[in-house]
Amino acid sequence: MQLGLTRRLSGLLLLLALGGGGPSVAAEAQLSGDEQARYLAELKRLYLTNDERKALLTHSNVLLDTYALRAAYQVGKVQRSDLRYQLSVSAPGELLVREESRAEKGTALTVRNSKLSVFGLDPYIRYDCPPSGIVCVLNNPADGSPWLQVLRDHQGAEELAKSLSFLIRNLQKN
Repeated sequence: MQLGLTRRLSGLLLLLALGGGGPSVAAEAQLSGDEQARYLAELKRLYLTNDERKALLTHSNVLLDTYALRAAYQVGKVQRSDLRYQLSVSAPGELLVREESRAEKGTALTVRNSKLSVFGLDPYIRYDCPPSGIVCVLNNPADGSPWLQVLRDHQGAEELAKSLSFLIRNLQKN
């Protein structure tokens, strides 16, 4: 029995060491019952509200601002720009994403809005933080395409994916 457990553990460690777990990660391991209740209670306490959706939306926006891709981090890039996101709920079951891009020099501001209908989606947000580069990319739950880019910080991307996953689940309730 000990040999079997040792083989399984060795296989798991080998898989992780070789990158078999891959840089793409999902927030689903952290979305279970008791932890969900604790997480939501903590967010409601932190943002002084009894509304789960408001707490999740506020927390997601705070994380997006904290881990925003700023021009100052883009050393060596020819055209650096700030990239910021803001989330809001535009209609029942619809998440509105506002993307702002501002060039490092100048006043030009590019704004792009997109809507994500959450009904029928897998709520688990997957993200990728490649070893080279300065960004983590959160994937669109609708089609798996790149959706949001934030500063390369594994813990920040993980927390943002978790918050967005809970937010999507919350939006799917209505």
